[in-house]
This record gives sequence, C-alpha cells and structure tokens, in this order.
Amino acid sequence: MSTDVWGIDDRYFDALGVEHITSRATRAAILAGMGLDPAAILPALALDASAASAPVADTTPAGAPHAHAPDGSAAVEPPAVDDEVRGSVLVVRAGSGAAIPASGELTLEDGTVLAVGGALPRDLPIGYHRLIRQGQSGETLVIVTPGHCHLPDDLRTWGWAAQLYAARSRESWGIGDLCDLRRLGRWARQSTGAGVMMINPLTAATPVSPIEPSPYYPSSRRFRNPLFLRVEEVPGAQVLGAELARMSALGHALNQHRRIDREAIFALKMDALEQIFDQFTGDPRFDRFWNQQGDALTQFATYCVLAQRYGKDWRRWPAEYRRPDGGEVRRFVREEARRVRFHAWLQWLVDEQLAEAAREIAIINDLPIGLDIAGADAWCWQDLLATDISVGAPPDEFAVNGQDWGLTPFIPHRLRAAGYEPFRQTIRAMLRHAGGLRIDHVMGLFRLFWIPRALGAAKGTYVRSHAHELLAIVAVESQRARAFIVGEDLGTVEAGVREELAAQRMLSYRLMYFEPAHPHAFPEMALSGVTTHDLATVAGLWTGADVAGARAAGIEANEPGMRALRDKIAREAHIDPHAPPEVAIEKTYAALASAPSRIILATLDDALAVIERPNMPGTTTAWPNWSLALPMPLEELEQQELPRRLARVMKR
Repeated sequence: MSTDVWGIDDRYFDALGVEHITSRATRAAILAGMGLDPAAILPALALDASAASAPVADTTPAGAPHAHAPDGSAAVEPPAVDDEVRGSVLVVRAGSGAAIPASGELTLEDGTVLAVGGALPRDLPIGYHRLIRQGQSGETLVIVTPGHCHLPDDLRTWGWAAQLYAARSRESWGIGDLCDLRRLGRWARQSTGAGVMMINPLTAATPVSPIEPSPYYPSSRRFRNPLFLRVEEVPGAQVLGAELARMSALGHALNQHRRIDREAIFALKMDALEQIFDQFTGDPRFDRFWNQQGDALTQFATYCVLAQRYGKDWRRWPAEYRRPDGGEVRRFVREEARRVRFHAWLQWLVDEQLAEAAREIAIINDLPIGLDIAGADAWCWQDLLATDISVGAPPDEFAVNGQDWGLTPFIPHRLRAAGYEPFRQTIRAMLRHAGGLRIDHVMGLFRLFWIPRALGAAKGTYVRSHAHELLAIVAVESQRARAFIVGEDLGTVEAGVREELAAQRMLSYRLMYFEPAHPHAFPEMALSGVTTHDLATVAGLWTGADVAGARAAGIEANEPGMRALRDKIAREAHIDPHAPPEVAIEKTYAALASAPSRIILATLDDALAVIERPNMPGTTTAWPNWSLALPMPLEELEQQELPRRLARVMKR
C-alpha cells in the first residue's frame, strides 16, 4: 500500500478483508475537494498500475508513531510537499529537547522569546510555541507534549451513559436540560455509587428552525446548545414574574409526550430568554467569559445572528456575509451588537449551568467526528474544509455498502498549515468542565474514509493525517484539563493503532455486542459497555422489538445476526432464553462487571428496560432519531428497582 503526497491511500482493505483499489475518479474527486487541480496533479502522481503499487518513502520523524496496514506493515504518514502548503510542525517530548537545522527565535506560549542555536532547550514548557529559523520564510509550530494523556493510576470506576435530551424531570420544558444533568449526577453518585456520567454531545445546532436533532451533526463543536438551559435558573429570570410562570407551565406540558418537540421547545425557550435578556444590564462573569473565549465566541454569535436572518447555510447568504473576515461582516457586528451579545450571553449561561452539573459527578463528554458544512464552525474555517466530500466507513458486516455520515472533514495539509488551531480549540472546548472525553471514531486521527458525494460510499478511500501531531495535541489538552481520553475504536481498525493509543494512555472503547471474547478478557485500558446509541438496547434485542422496529422503519434488519447476538449474550451472561427482559438486563451487566476495564458503563435506557434504541442508522423520518425521552421522569427513575439492581452488580 502507498500514500501519495496529499495523504490519499492507493488502496484499502475493508472489515471483510476485501481489497479496494482507489480509482482515478475517486482520487480526482478528493483532490478537487482539497481545492487542488486534479488535471495538473494526477499526471505528476503517475497513476498507472506500476506507480500505484510503488511505495512512498517514509518521512515520519524518528520516534513518531506509525499507522499500520491490515497486513501489519507500517503505513506511512503523508510526506510533506513544502512548508508553504503543508505547514511546518515539530513534536517534542517534554524534557527531551530536539535538534534543529539552524539557529532561530522561539516564542513561547506565554510570550517569552528565546534565542536558540542548533537545538531546542530541554526544559521547554508543555504547550504550543512558535519557531522562526534563520533562512525560513514561515513559522514552525513546536508542540511540546507530555507524551501521554491524563489517566490517574488508580482510576477504576463505573457509571451511567445518558442521552441528556431524553433524561427529563417534571421541571423540564420538554427536553432534558443541564439542571436535569445536575440532578442525575447527584443521584448517580449518592444513590448508586457511580463515579462517571457519559453524555451525548452538547454541541450547538444552528438556531434556526427546523432544529437539527442529531448531536453528532453539529453546527459547532466548540459551543453548546442553549436548548439545554433551565430557564428558571437563568440569572434575572424571576423578574418576569407571572409571565415566567405561564411559560413554565407551557414548558412542563411538553413533557406529556415521549417524542421531543424541539421546534416548540426552541420557540418557547428563546421567547423566555429574549425577555430575560431585555432586563440584562451586565455581569462581570459574562465579561470575563467573553474575553476568555475571544474572537471565536464573537464569530459564533455573529453566525447565529446571520443564520437567523438569511438561513442556515452560509453558502447561500448574500456574498458579502459568506466570509467571517469580510468588511461587511464587521459592519454587521457593529450594527447588530445587541443580537450578537445575546447569543454570546446564551453561551455563558450554558457554560455556567454545565459547570454546576460537573460539580456533582465527573462528566464524560463526546466529540463528534465531523461538522455540518452549512454550520458555524464551517463558516469560520471554510478554507480548511473539503468541498463535496463527506466522511464515513467502508463496507463491513453490518453495512455491506459502507456508511456515509454526511459530515465534512478538514483538509489535512491545510489544517496543519493553520497550526492545527481549529483542532486545538475544539479539543480544549470539549474538555471544558469534563472529567473525560470520548473521541468518536478515534481512528480518524490516523486516517479518515473520504467519500466524494458524487460517487457514493462504495467509491470512497482513506486519507491520512499526521497522527503523531494530532495525538500530541490531545495529550497536551488532556493534561491541562486533567481529564482522561477514550478513543472510540469500533469498526475497521488498522493494526498498530490500538497499541499506539494505549501508549498514549488513551482508553479503548469495548462493547459486549462487538467483542468476540467474554468481558473478563476485555483489556484493562478500556471503557467498556454493552451497547451504544446506534445499537439495540438489551430489552430491544432480547424481546425482538428492535428487529420489529427496524422492519417497521423500512430497514432490512439482519435477523439471523440479531438472533446470533442474542444467543451470544445469553451464553456469556448465563441467561435462560425464556427469562424476562429485566432479568436479561441484570445478568448482562453482571457479566460486564467482570471486565478488568478501568471504566464500565450501563445505559439509562437499559436501566429502564427501554426497547427503542436512540438512533436507527439508515433512517431519517421513519424513526424518531435522537427524539425519544425516557419513559418516565427522573423523579420516578430514582425510585425504580432495576437501576438499583444494576448498581449493585456494577459496583466496584
């Protein structure tokens, strides 16, 4: 296997072991998506059969991690074209120093300027520094890494996995909110002995109807969704008096139906929040927050205001507003200062309520793999994103035609040339108020499956990044936040990737549904569970309701595979095939509890024997994806027997 200078692999092996050769059409579409001219580049790459099979020289710096091909051989990271195009990055292990080819000037993160000779000092602080060498036209980003992520030696705990939007209390306005998270965390810690709470991404959707329900299709991964605010706990809310009581009653009425009505919730909460903001005269805490977040928050808030005026997709706005650095945008910010301030204020409120919830229990946040191309982060970083490309997964036993997730990737060489600033900001934001972070599809740090939208998932191929540089950034941010990292490594994983993640002290992610071995053979360096949001709940699997639901939604269910999975769970957990679902759930989690993994999780859906999965891949409107609340409010959940039984078998 070879990788060209733009990171495009010439072939790959899918999960079934089938080899797929990257076609000329696929490579041309990917190059075009990177903003390059395929007609000029393809001849230079000599894409005939002999060149396609010729290896590319390995330019990975000494000591840097390698990805691996399915046959176990090292798969090179993409070699540099030149520093102008790809950027210049140097990763240094803290305390080790590094040789540099020429003397220069090193500007540390705190502004200190050092003259350096033929080597960097060994005592450089962990973080990001800028090196300008004599004779070099640009800067080199120097990442001083601790070498591994934060992971306490004594971390061994269990916890709950929750879809926050589904975890409503009687005080909710139709959707689980951050005060519900605070209550849930307190109950989990005090009443069940749990140590962590993993939640769905709280990422921001574009604040324009219809509101995007999927937390994995974010407008921004740096900012959060104000739908999760508890309005009554916003400073100044009580000034509304009887009007607040009226709106609260309307909000509580939205709890009557299991299906979450985001449109009604959005309209009601925004109405209330607008009225509260009308009375807002300022707060030093808000000023500090905005100052700390800086231009990133201003740009996000500006996008929100523009989207509410011109629509969700910035690519269809008037031309003068399509770039955040345009003069007309700066004028718009001045003219619409109050509206921009309103959306910045919302983010401060979310941050404050999340911080309160995080005081109750260690929250594990969740980082989606990509972005909505029409959203806020894409508007801000449009020059770094591929066009007409989405990411997904190659064919496997569960999706024989591959998967297209509809998310837009960063262009690796442009992201690198930008000093990885978007990636650094995103990881830092995701770790704010978090005890841990799950990185969805962590294999994407090594390579991502790019799908030209005109060709479909079957014509995709892998594009590589400089994994050792991305891993160094994750390690820096993890140590600074004192938060552990979980790499979601389900699906097609190259040989050597899990070993490298373990060397970075990053936990693997293992599920009983996927693992061939009994939980007692699971790795120690893992967060382990039974199922996840895209898979059947235990009750859904056990009763056959999941297959029936998929069939009703028009999905061709793998009935033999589901029967085999049920048999596997029954065998591993010693469940009588005729046992009721509550017994099957308890015994399944008792089997999971035998895992030596650092963290084990039970889902709230299983704690209430819910038969519907949160998300049914392959559906849009035929299944209520990300829109089903738990069948009872938190007040009743706290009194149920099954959660207590699960807590007893999971306790460590």
